[in-house]
Amino acid sequence: MIRSLRNIGRLGRAVLVLSQHDALFPREYLGQVSLGWRLARRLLVSGRNTAADEAPGVRLAMALERLGPAYIKLGQILATRPDIVGADVCQALKQLQDRVPPFAIETAVATVETGLGRSLDQMFRSFGPPVAAASIAQVHRAQTTDEPPRCVAVKVFRPGIEEEFARDLNAFAFAAKWAEALSQEARRLRLCALVATLSASVALELDLRMEAAAATELADQMAEEPDFRVPAVDWSRTATRVLTTEWIEGVSVGDKQALLDAGHDPKLIAVTVVRSFLVQALCGGFFHADMHQGNLFVDAEGRLVVVDFGIMGRLDAAMRRFMAETLAGFLARDYRRVARVHFEAGFVPSVHSIENFAQALRAIGEPIFGRTARDVSMAKLLQQLFETTRRFDMELQPQLVLLQKTMVVVEGVARSLDPDFDIWEASRPVIGEWMADQIGPRAILRDGRTTLEALLGLTRDLPAVLANLESVAGMLAGDGVKVHADSIERFARAQSFRIRHLQIALWLGAVALLILALGTIH
Repeated sequence: MIRSLRNIGRLGRAVLVLSQHDALFPREYLGQVSLGWRLARRLLVSGRNTAADEAPGVRLAMALERLGPAYIKLGQILATRPDIVGADVCQALKQLQDRVPPFAIETAVATVETGLGRSLDQMFRSFGPPVAAASIAQVHRAQTTDEPPRCVAVKVFRPGIEEEFARDLNAFAFAAKWAEALSQEARRLRLCALVATLSASVALELDLRMEAAAATELADQMAEEPDFRVPAVDWSRTATRVLTTEWIEGVSVGDKQALLDAGHDPKLIAVTVVRSFLVQALCGGFFHADMHQGNLFVDAEGRLVVVDFGIMGRLDAAMRRFMAETLAGFLARDYRRVARVHFEAGFVPSVHSIENFAQALRAIGEPIFGRTARDVSMAKLLQQLFETTRRFDMELQPQLVLLQKTMVVVEGVARSLDPDFDIWEASRPVIGEWMADQIGPRAILRDGRTTLEALLGLTRDLPAVLANLESVAGMLAGDGVKVHADSIERFARAQSFRIRHLQIALWLGAVALLILALGTIH
């Protein structure tokens, strides 16, 4: 009861702040709501609108910034859900600013010493004032006590941030639960799942060791890319609330004139931004999901350097294969093939018609063909996709939603560097390699070899299986063995399962051998 009252109180404050920014019942949408909602807006908003001249999405972003870090993170999640807030609001939420005044350097030093279990002078020769501050953490420039000393960036959590997040996330879960209980639309939008996604993201972000692990994993994955770089992690100076990485000397991708002054070509950097993201996501399956201008720099060698690994995305092999098939179908304008792939993956309920879904996909794909890349709006394209999602009862796939959201941000960064940037042409080499790896002859040969290896492993086990069967036959031929009826039934099911899979393996092995033989002949 007390927890519920606290949640209601926190939600009440949020309602008040949103109303003061005319972000809860925006005046632009009053014609679409009931009389009761209009009366509620009049009571809450009258005389209090602090951002009257701004667009609805901007007003919402301003309110979320004022409400604090949990609401900023909620806004970032909502920026991937145009089906909930609309495309225009999504665009505004992508610009959410997470900048707040820094906390005292003495507090940061205490956090570092407590987290690392050593005094500051044992670890750092110098420890400067904060150079950047956000609602979760701030960053200090420091020099290590190593010989020679190294220049590093030390990220330190804001005091009490874990408790603040916990309180707000409890309130979000409380609101989502009641919304789903009272509204069918809330259940369709899976608000509880949305809050769960936010909570999982925050849980990872509130342990800086996880961010360090993400940085090192991405560095390993992209080690062969000469134009991309990840700052090295100093694990000896990293803990749950402290992260130390090498200091990056570079020019922000957001400062085009500074890039030109440093001798860099913004057009080449735009291509590097897009291609490096595609290599991460499609080839490696692990990608930086927050590649906005504030997290991207160019070093003296012209390499793209990415920082801040709190938000990362993954695409498993099945999802990447699904994307390969979908992309191949769109490029061939074979919309029925794309529809079939969606049905086979279980993304569209079988109560719908493949033909109707293919028709909806055609409505999305056809307007793109024959137009210049500059005329194609990725935001509008995504809006159409989400409308199709709603029409055909598709559940959103978190992996793909995060990928799509990041792709929009990456495209925006590239076009800020080169207004005539052609994302399709820049993507072509990476996508071509990816397609060959996923669904081309190379993939067939790789899958065939995997099947052969499994088949060979099975044949190695056959002598032991036959020996066991011979022993059992000997016992049965003698005095017999008393076995419970349930055990006999389970044994029969298991043997049937093994035989069935052995038959499948033999057929797959034969097909793989045929493919390999044909490949050798050709």
